[in-house]
Amino acid sequence: MTMRGKKQNKPAAEIGVQEKLYAAVEEILEKKLDDLATVLSVSDNGNGKSKLHAEVMAMVEKGLFKIALRRSSYIKSTAATFLGINRNTFTDKMAKLGIDCEKIR
Repeated sequence: MTMRGKKQNKPAAEIGVQEKLYAAVEEILEKKLDDLATVLSVSDNGNGKSKLHAEVMAMVEKGLFKIALRRSSYIKSTAATFLGINRNTFTDKMAKLGIDCEKIR
């Protein structure tokens, strides 16, 4: 059973390949995040507290939103579906992230 309680219908070999793929992607992502952390960790608020987590998460989210918009031909509802979120949530987060569909085309 998976974490969600549903049976997996994939053959064991296919699951092994997918796990290896995920592990490889995680390793690549971790290396890139390490580079980002090195660059971004030099900035703080003057109070000794880093905003590293918030800055990286905003960058990742903004990048994912731009990718989703491009892959959906800039149709917000399709982009939201691609990311697995509600269209209203997508639109609200776009505004918070400062993403304007017209400017990124």
